[in-house]
Parts: sequence; C-alpha cells; structure tokens
Amino acid sequence: MKEKIMESLASVLPLTAIVLLLSVTLMPLSSGALVLFLFGALLLIVGMGFFTMGADMSMMPMGEGIGMQMSQAKNVGSPLFVCFVLGALITIAEPDLQVLAEQVPAIPNNILIFSVAAGVGLFLMIAQIRIFFHIPLAKMLCVFYPLVFILAFFAPDSFIPVSFDSGGVTTGPVTVPFIMALGIGLATLRSDKNSREDSFGLISLCSIGPILAVMLLGIFYEPDSALYSSTLIPEVETTRDAAMLFAHAIPEYFHEVAVALVPIAGAFFIFQILYKRYKKHQLLRVIFGFIFTYIGLAMFLCGVNVGFMPVGQIIGGGIADSAFKWLLIPIGMVIGYFIVAAEPAVHVLTKQVEEISNGFVTAKMMQTALSVGVCISVGIAMLRILTGISILWFLIPGYAFALILTRYVSPIFTGIAFDSGGVASGPMTATFLLPFAMGACEAVGGNVMTDAFGIVAMVAMTPLITIQMMGFITQMKERAKQHFIAVQLNQLEDDILYFD
Repeated sequence: MKEKIMESLASVLPLTAIVLLLSVTLMPLSSGALVLFLFGALLLIVGMGFFTMGADMSMMPMGEGIGMQMSQAKNVGSPLFVCFVLGALITIAEPDLQVLAEQVPAIPNNILIFSVAAGVGLFLMIAQIRIFFHIPLAKMLCVFYPLVFILAFFAPDSFIPVSFDSGGVTTGPVTVPFIMALGIGLATLRSDKNSREDSFGLISLCSIGPILAVMLLGIFYEPDSALYSSTLIPEVETTRDAAMLFAHAIPEYFHEVAVALVPIAGAFFIFQILYKRYKKHQLLRVIFGFIFTYIGLAMFLCGVNVGFMPVGQIIGGGIADSAFKWLLIPIGMVIGYFIVAAEPAVHVLTKQVEEISNGFVTAKMMQTALSVGVCISVGIAMLRILTGISILWFLIPGYAFALILTRYVSPIFTGIAFDSGGVASGPMTATFLLPFAMGACEAVGGNVMTDAFGIVAMVAMTPLITIQMMGFITQMKERAKQHFIAVQLNQLEDDILYFD
C-alpha cells in the first residue's frame, strides 16, 4: 500500500504544483477554491493508491479467469452472449456515463445509457469474434472508423464532439481493468505467435460502439441541439466549509461506485458458483481487492469532482478572459502532459503492457508516449476554442494517419495504441480538462457544445499516433541492432577464416 500511495503521490504532485503556480501568478484563486483543490488532491492520492492495489488484487484476476473459462467453451454462442451481457452491465454501471447522459437533454437519459451500453456489448462480442477467428485488429479498425466518419456527416454538428467524447468516457476506471484482463484471459490458452498481440484491442473496439450509438441517436431523434449546463462553483470561505462539502459529497460517491461495482461482483460470484475456478485463498484475495477498489474509486471520484472540477473551470475562464488568452495553448499543453499520469487506469495499462511484452515495452516508454500525445491533443483543443475550427478537421486526418501507421508497425503496438486512447481519456480529463475548456470557451464567447466538447475525443486520438510512432522507432532501433550484430558476426567469421 505504501508503494502504491507513493506512486500516486508522484503522479498527482506535478499537476498540483502547476495549479499552485498559476494561482499565485496568472490566475489568483480564492482561498476557498484553493482549499477545495488541495482537499481534492489529498483524496486523489489516497484513492488512487487504494484503487490500483485493489485492481491488481481483484479486477485483473476476475477478468482473466472469466476470459480463460470462456476460451475453453466448445461453441462460440455462449461466450458471445456472456461478452454482450458483461459489456452492457459494466457500461450501464460506469459513473462517467451518467454524467454524459445529463449533458444531452435532447435524448432521454435511459435511452442514451442503454443504447451506449448495447454498443459496448456488441463491440465486445465483435472483439471476441476477432480473437476466435484470428482477425487482425488493424483490418477491423479500417472498417469501423470509416463507418464512424461517414455517419458523422449525417449527425447534427452539436452531437459530433459528444459522440466522440462518449467513446472515451465509457471506457473508464471501472471497465478498463476488467476488459483488459478479459482480453488476456481470452487469448491466454492460445499457443500461437499472435496470442500476445490479440490480448490487446478489446478497449479500442469497445470505444467505437458508444460513438456509433450516440451518432445514430442524434440522427434518429433529429434534435435541434445538445445543451450543457455549466458547473456550479460552490462558495467556500473556511476550511470547515470545504470539509463539510466533501463530507456531504463522499456518501453520494460511495453509493455511485457501489452501483457501478455490484454488476461486476454479481457476475463474478455467479461465475464462481458455476465453475468453482478460484480456491478459498484466491477468493478472499479477490474480495479484499474488491473492497480496496471500491474505497479507492469512491475517494478518487469525490476528489476530482468536488475539488478539481470547479478549479479547472475557474482557471480556464480566467486565462481566456485575460489579455493573454493565447497562453491557453501552452498552459493547456503542460497540464495535459502531466494530467495523464494521474489517470488511475493508465497505471493499470502501463503495468500490464510491460508484463505482457516481457519488458520490451516498458512502463516508462508508455507513460512518455501517452504524456506527449495528451500534451498535443490539449494544445489542439485550446486552439479550437480560440478559433472555432471544427473538430472534424483534426479527427479525420488524425485517425487516417493512425490507420495508415497500422500497416508499418507491429500488431502489438497497434493494439496497445488504440487501447491507450480509451484509457487516457478518463475521469481526470472529464473533471478537470473538460471544465477547463468549458470555462475558457464561455469566456471567449464560443459554443460550448461544438468547441469545448471534443477535448476528450482529442485526448483519445493522439495516443494512437504517438504510441504507434514509438513502436515504429523501437522497431527501427531493433532492426538496426540486429543488423549491427549480423555485420559483427560476419566480420568475426571472416577473421576466423583468415587466421585458419
């Protein structure tokens, strides 16, 4: 636990330092807002420590065990049905989806939630079919993303950013560890050379389902517009006021996370009763891990929603309302570079990638590539706010380039890259970067739905390019190294023959 807490402290500290520096230079904060932020940072650190430890103990073994059991099934039908049910249940329970539904009042909440859940369930089935029939991930991505952009030309303009944002929102901290482990389990029993690559890609495909679902709903309902209600900034004067605000909020988040985790726990215990896969000590470890996950996620969400969201909106609005509004771009890029390290699911992804690749792709390499990608994406998002450029001018070339790169990099890097897009756009993006963008957009008089929304989509897109570029460079270095060794061996053979 001490190790996990120290890791989360190292992740949250840079962002905290940036906000403190801005509060004493460009954007002075009230003492109440600053106290809220510091309280939130403390909850973030402790919550992320509990969450990452709990995910290692429970979510990963649960997903992997269910995946391995499904891969032993003699027919395809029952595993596909299980994939659909699990995907839909976990998505309905995802806390961030409830927030998204509130932002699109033109469509009833339940219709939006169930449609998105069905999209995730359907694409989790497609991911299972891909693994079963050994279909390369790149081929499936080259089919579905063009379909996404074709639909984008028919969907209302105000729904396009929200649709792409939904792909990142629904692959949140509850779903990512479970789905990643499920992919490993599904591919574990295969002994062929592609099994390692096929363990990635479930998150990338599951991110497509929500995009298509929201676009289809926008076309079907033909709403005039999608609306957004701005975040209310609470009035806090003393530290006691801040403490009371958190004290009132944290029971709500414990309830929200309980609702999110109950479907997963129920599915696991039904699975254990049917197959008795786990022994008593393993079962106890999973149960304790589940408790740690529950506590950690509730504390994390309370910290980011109560402490970080108002400060993000204040800082974004303050900078945009100043004479130096162009500073939004460099400041946003710096925040983006460091904020991805505070996403709880990123820690799960980087560790898992390092383990599956046997250290070939290190956690440090992954973290750097993700940080660079998010840095670029936030810079582009701030540019959009200042200029009003349509998000499609960036998404279409970006995804086209990412799909072209799939032809030149190893399949394992393609799977990791497209999974990383969904993982990087988590609750920190939704509760700090999005309010930051909204505050800036309102200050410059822009359209929040078309200009501020879409930042999650940009955060989800750029890692597809940066991680594949990292893979391409790594492959080139490996080939150069092998060429050098071959040249040295040939020279050695020539020397031996000469002396003989």
